[in-house]
This record gives sequence, structure tokens and C-alpha cells, in this order.
Amino acid sequence: MTNRKLPFSFPLPYGFGMPALPDTDLTPRLLLVDDDPRILGSLTELLHPHGFQLVTASNGNDATSKITEQQFDLVLLDHGLPDMSGLDVMDFIKRENIETSVIVISGDTEIDTAIGALERGAFNFLRKPFPPESLLKTINNALQKRTLEKRNRQIGWQLEHSEKLYRNLIDNSPDIICTFDQAGRFTFINDRVQQTLGYRPDELLGKHYSLLVHEDDLGRAHYLFNERRTETRAQRNVELRLRGKHNIAGERIFDLTLMTVSFNSTGMYIPDTLSNEHEYSGSYVIARDVSDRKRAEELISYQTHHDILTDLPNRLLFKEQLSLAIIQARRKETMLAIMMLNLDRFKLVNDTLGHTKGDELLQQVAYRLRQSLCEEDMPARLGGDEFGLILPCLTNREEASVKAGKILASLNQPFVLDGFDVHISASIGIAIYPDDGESAKALIRHADIAMYQVKAQGKDGVGFYDDSMQDLSHKTITLEKKLRKAMENGELEMYYQPQTEVSTGKILGVEALMRWNHPERGVVSAGEFLPVAEECGLMLPLSDWMLGAVSRDILACQAAGCPPIRFDVNVSPQSLEHRDFCEKLNATLDRYKISPERIGIEITENICIRNPQNAIEQLNKLSRLGINVAIDDFGTGYSSLAYLHRFPIGTIKLDQTFVREIQSAEGHFPVVLAIISIARGLGLRLVAEGVETEIQARYLEQSGCQIMQGYLLHRPMPRGKLIELLLSQTANQSN
Repeated sequence: MTNRKLPFSFPLPYGFGMPALPDTDLTPRLLLVDDDPRILGSLTELLHPHGFQLVTASNGNDATSKITEQQFDLVLLDHGLPDMSGLDVMDFIKRENIETSVIVISGDTEIDTAIGALERGAFNFLRKPFPPESLLKTINNALQKRTLEKRNRQIGWQLEHSEKLYRNLIDNSPDIICTFDQAGRFTFINDRVQQTLGYRPDELLGKHYSLLVHEDDLGRAHYLFNERRTETRAQRNVELRLRGKHNIAGERIFDLTLMTVSFNSTGMYIPDTLSNEHEYSGSYVIARDVSDRKRAEELISYQTHHDILTDLPNRLLFKEQLSLAIIQARRKETMLAIMMLNLDRFKLVNDTLGHTKGDELLQQVAYRLRQSLCEEDMPARLGGDEFGLILPCLTNREEASVKAGKILASLNQPFVLDGFDVHISASIGIAIYPDDGESAKALIRHADIAMYQVKAQGKDGVGFYDDSMQDLSHKTITLEKKLRKAMENGELEMYYQPQTEVSTGKILGVEALMRWNHPERGVVSAGEFLPVAEECGLMLPLSDWMLGAVSRDILACQAAGCPPIRFDVNVSPQSLEHRDFCEKLNATLDRYKISPERIGIEITENICIRNPQNAIEQLNKLSRLGINVAIDDFGTGYSSLAYLHRFPIGTIKLDQTFVREIQSAEGHFPVVLAIISIARGLGLRLVAEGVETEIQARYLEQSGCQIMQGYLLHRPMPRGKLIELLLSQTANQSN
């Protein structure tokens, strides 16, 4: 149930106004138990118009006290109470023999909670949130059931006095009630059979029970009827499938309570006066329809083992089926392959088009996987954009390679989202039983390693597991550990690549780049360790460290007498989206007494698209602080001119991908010219990245781009070298 109040009411469902028995209170008394006062208020507002007597309790102890002191027809019980669980309250009710019905409400998605409630006698189990109509219907059914139970008890007490009352009870029972002779032929059946199975009672009299029982259950039914002759226990609950006359609602499933009664006025036994024993004369059966319950159980089981979004088996079912497939492959001495498949560029689609379109893409991927596999193969969604596939009964490794190629070819075809073609690829790792492992755990781990190896080698491919890959996996884990120690041991350092005005040679700013002074490998660029940092959750602490390091280097430049330039810092999406990023940055500037104009922030254009509202708020905060915002790698993502108007952006950086295409000063490069025109038209500062040749620099300058960075002008350098460069430029300009 949601935490909002319900300002409406519903008409009283049929059944609440049914005539009460003499000892039954006309107004049902309900106890509402929940620790959230808003939910109690909503429930009271919903139920009060229907004339119930309502009592509330906010915790388990309060509930047990009121249940002990007062009599309630129904308890509406929240499972998650602060002092005890709803199941504990039900145990108290059962222990104290308190007569009341219970409906359990819970936000818990675990199936064990629902099973525990039903095993303790709960009438029903509802998961939050649920529609008010469902709650009203459930309460109605519970009270109807309670009223019916009271009525049945009173009628049972009156049976010996009134044959009419007895007949009324039998014919109006919600269950099928019948008796059989020794041969299993119907001797009596109530009218309920017509409502449930479509047979009139007179059509079944004298017929054998096998007429109704599903052929697959005949053996069990025969055993039960014969067991009743000698079984000492009075009853047993079993399930049989019964067939309707016109197959009404398909096969019906019945929970049967079979009992052999002792001699009484019904004449089910014939007494033998000589042996003082009783001759078996037949069986008395009550059959209750549990088809809806079975369907609910099957649905719960299905949802437990399947992914809701794609309808594919989930990780739980994948592991179970893989274990069974291994057993079968071991028995048949055949090969078995599993694939771990991870979508390439899915995060980009999710970030730019939104999670809704990302979900739609996953559904289309699931459909293509089904179409690419044989009937005996099993695809599963393991989580996010990761899929697993089981390929049983292989004769050689080549079969797995062929199927993987077919899958890649299918996924390489464009996906249509909102009328646009979206292209993705996939990385697939394959492990073979028994060569690469003999357990489900080993095969999954090795296929995962193979898949990540494919990603490391450029993605969009297939790789089989090899023992040498263990070393690569070990290296990745080792790299993560060493990176954490590097932060603690001060092995990280900032390098700076100048941004130069080519007409004057003056350095206007620098881009801050992180480097790792590895004790064994020397200086390591950020491209080698930042992906590992992002995967293991180190980006936020690295961003905090970088802001502090750049601030200290700015102070060092000031102290050395360098001219004031701006230091542009690359900020990861995780850092910018963190709620206190701007506050942390402002606090850093205050701590080091640095003017906001001395620091710029570089972000990728996809940050503006993945969560526009949050991006607007964060960038506006930066703008109010006086910090320049630059769009890095402009033109490589899902570029949008709209956000250049909406967001406080001062600089765009022409990505080196477009700069590399400039091979001739007389050539025509429309993308470069278009981006230069956009910057000029919007009054934005433009910086060209990755300038490495005189031809590139000359073309860019002639086209209107004046600020450049790249190896042609300056390579990234540590703080000391930067200070020397800035001071030498100042000296040259003075001369």
C-alpha cells in the first residue's frame, strides 16, 4: 500500500450485508496493525465508510494485548513490525487459541514470508503496494469465510435435529461432498458438483469415480480409496485433478479429505454382531477446489525463477539448470558449453536514451537470443546487460563457436528504438564442460573471465576460456589492490597539458591529467587504471584526491610567480551526479583560498543527456560559483544543440577523432567546420584536442580555431615542468 491517503470510498461489496446468525455481531470488528501511522490512517479512511468497528495497533505488543482483551473478526496485520514480525503475532494467536481471521500485508518480496504466513493459517497474503479494491475484496472474502465457518458449526450442532438443515448445509457448501460404495461408485453427491464441474448430481450416481479423475492421477486415486479401508488415521489431504463435463475453466485441482467413518446413522458400515467388527461399506469425501491457489503458487514459482523484464530464466534458474545439464552431460559423456554474454555500449544507450528505452532494448535482445538458439538451448538474463546461455549435448567446440557467431550477427543488426536505429554489439566468453570445469561455479567463473578478455581486446567478439586467462584476471585484481595502496602511499600525481593560443604561443590554460607513479612500471596513464577504478568503486575518492592535488599545484604555481591560468579538471559522471559534489568543490576552493576562475570542469556531453534535470542543477551551481564548464570530446556522443542553450557551458572541446582526419590543409572537413561554426555562433570558447601535425594546426587556425592542445605544441608534464614553461614564457614576453 502506498503512503498516501485515500480520499475516496467504494460501495460495500456483496456479502457484507448477508444475514447474521443469532450469536454473530452484525458489525464486524477489525484490528488494523501497522507501525506507519499514515498507512493506519489510510486504512481507517478506506474501511470506515463500510460500517466496520475499527481498532488500531502500532506494534506487535500492542496488537497481542488488544487481541487478548477484545474479540476481533479479522486482523489486518503488517509483517514488518518494529518489535516483532507479523509471523510472531500469528504464532501468539495460535498459541493462545484465539479465534480470528488474519490477512498479512508485507512489502517483503521473499516467497518464504508468504509461505510462512499461509502455513500459520493466514487467510491471504498481500504485497505492498496493492489496489484498494483488492484489499476490500480480500476482507470481504475473509469475513464471508468466517461467517460461513460459524454457520457451518451451528448447523453441525443442529444436524441431529433437522434433516432439512443438514440438506441445506450440504447443498450450499462451497465444497463437493460425496459418498462412495465399496466399488468406488457414487452413492451421494451434493449440488456443488454442478456449479464446479458441470454435472448434475443424478448424472453421477452409480458411476465410478474414475469418470472424474484425470487419467494421470487414477493410480493415486485408487490407492487412496483402498487405503481408507485399513488406515488408522482419520483423514489425509491429497491433490487430484478432476475433469469437468464441458472442461469448464480447464482441469480443476482438488484438495481431497478422505475419511472412513465409524458406524452411525449414515449407515456407511454394516455391523457384524458375531465378530463385533464393522464391514466397510464405502467412503465419505470432501473435495475443495484449490485451482486458483495452485495457479497462484505456479505464478509465484515462475516469477521466482524468471526475469520480469525479459521473461527469460533468471540467475537462480540458470544455475539450477546448469547443474542438471552437467549431471546429464556426465551421464551421457557429452560436451556442454556455457556462454557469458555482455552487451557493449549498452550503458551509453541507457545514459543517453533513458532507462525505459534501455529496458526496451533488453527485451529485443532477449527475443533475438531466443531466435538464435535451438530448442534445447537455454538463454537467461543474469542481471543488468549480462546474459548467460547453456548449450547442452555438444559434439565439439566448433558448434559453440558457430552458435556464438550467429548470436553476434543477430545482435549486430540495428535495433529500432523510438524510430531510430541503435547499434550495439556483444562480448561473449565460452567455457566447455568438462575441459574448463566440472562444476557450475567453475564454468560460470571461467566463461566470465573469457568474456572480460574479449572486452579487453576491443569487444564485439567471442573468446574461449584458456588457463592463461587466469593470470589476466589475477592481474586485474592485483591492479585494484595496488591502486588502493597507491592512493594511501602518495603514488598518484597530476600532469598538465597546456592549451595554447597558436597565434601568440601563449598558454591560456591546462588540462589536468592523472598519472600513477608505479613503483615497478614507472608512470602509468589514467587510461590503464581508471576503468578498474570505475569498476571497483574508486572514482569518488579519486575525484576528491584530484581536486585537492590540483588546488595544491595551483598554489605552487602562484608561489613561483607564474601567470594566472585556468586548470581544467575532468569530472566523472559518478562524481558530478553525487549530491554534494559542488559543496565539496566549494569547500576545497575555500580551504586553499583559490579563486573559482582558476578551476574549470570538463564533462562529457552524455552527462547532460542521461539525467538532464540533475545536470542542470549541478552545472548551475558550478556557474554560480564562477567555475567554467567545458564539454569534452564534443561531437562523439549523442550531441544536442538544445543543452548548449539550456546549460551554463563556456567551452567546447573538438575531439581528437575529428582532428586526426585532417590530412591536408587544402582538404574539406565539414564536421570540423560545423563544430567551429557552432562555437562561434554561440559565443563559446573552442579548444581543439590531439593536434599533432603542422597541417592540422594550420587548417584549424585558418578555419577559425585559435586554441589547441596536443603533442605538436606540448606534451603532458608534471607540475615542476609546467612552472618552468610558464616562467620561461613570461620572461620571453618581457624581453
